[in-house]
Amino acid sequence: MNRNKLQKGITILEIIMAIFVFIIASFVVSAFIIQNFKVQNFTLEQSSAIDEARRGVETMIKELREALPGDTGAYPIELADDQELIFYADYDRDQAIEKVHYWLNGSDFKKNVIEASGNPLAYSGAGETVIISKYVRNNETAVFTYRDSNYSELATPADLNSVKLVHVYLKINVFENRAPMDFELESDSTLRNLKENF
Repeated sequence: MNRNKLQKGITILEIIMAIFVFIIASFVVSAFIIQNFKVQNFTLEQSSAIDEARRGVETMIKELREALPGDTGAYPIELADDQELIFYADYDRDQAIEKVHYWLNGSDFKKNVIEASGNPLAYSGAGETVIISKYVRNNETAVFTYRDSNYSELATPADLNSVKLVHVYLKINVFENRAPMDFELESDSTLRNLKENF
């Protein structure tokens, strides 16, 4: 027998190369899948945070438009600062005026509502606090700016009698240092019950 005849089959080197190529391809595919899940998760979280903030700001703007004197006789606006706003409105449509407080606490935009109670009526107690929006990245940028009847911007804390329009500005980003860029949400509210130009 002649041992030098061409033998059919796969050599060990070919098997090792095939396994190596398979492993590399597996790593590339799994890295792509993992990255795809991360992007999808980030997109869903960012979208959810933006929707949550948008709904909260829409509600706040509606409440601001209907700001009224408190049941205690307090002026419709109690505090007008760059990161905090306190006003009175019929928050839950029960014909009683509630004290409504919005403020930025770190990256959480919060709301607190206090019902007037007692005799004589007073706005006391802790009230109900909810987080309107997480992931707010305003840092030192004002959440609230105020304008007078001539639409001139007011310094904060604003003179309560001069405030006729409130501008709200929120920057939303689930991960502060990660793309895509911040989503900026802005809205204005004219305080209808404080208008001077009827």
